[in-house]
Amino acid sequence: MKKLLLCIVLVSLTSFGLAETKREASTDRLDNAGRVLHEIMAAPDNGIPEEILDHARCVAVVPHMIKGGFVFGAENGRGVATCRTADGWSAPAFFAITGGSWGLQIGVEGVDLVMIIQNEKGMQQLLASKFQIGADASAAAGPVGRHASADTNWKLETEILTYSRARGAFAGLTISGASIRRDDDSMEAIYGSGVSTRSVLTGQVAPPASAEAFLNAVRRAKAQAIAQN
Repeated sequence: MKKLLLCIVLVSLTSFGLAETKREASTDRLDNAGRVLHEIMAAPDNGIPEEILDHARCVAVVPHMIKGGFVFGAENGRGVATCRTADGWSAPAFFAITGGSWGLQIGVEGVDLVMIIQNEKGMQQLLASKFQIGADASAAAGPVGRHASADTNWKLETEILTYSRARGAFAGLTISGASIRRDDDSMEAIYGSGVSTRSVLTGQVAPPASAEAFLNAVRRAKAQAIAQN
């Protein structure tokens, strides 16, 4: 009996420790995503245009993916996303991005990815918790600067505009074949079991305190774009 009780206690402590580790990692991701967005928008004349931020339905950030070579695949990249609601920006949902290949400088290792979901179709794919860029939702490299050029077609059929930052350089990025899916571990660590991506991104779930830095960065992004004009 004593051995059984000891085993139960050890399993409980291990489970608690794992849950705490996942919660801390998820909170760190939120903080890092907020920092990435703030730094990108604070760079003079080199952020996401104000018009695109006005038009955005959702904003997703994958901080510091580790890659290299001529092209990289987003193996085990993990990010956070928030969508517009009637009350502002939603609580963040956690996702993983895998596969795909994007042309990039030789030898680049650390890459920050920002995705701007532009319309209802793109938002519905994000709410569905699993989709493939290119097959289920179109994506294109987004324009960079304080204002989107009038002769670009960024408002047209493209669901997602994508950007990357590597070694301080920020630019639009073309993604092909990457898959995005719900990050179950982080969602459960922050919200508990049984909470759907849809309920989080449509404003049915209150944002946790740990999300405040990320959500503040999203709210400030437009103000930073305006301030640089």
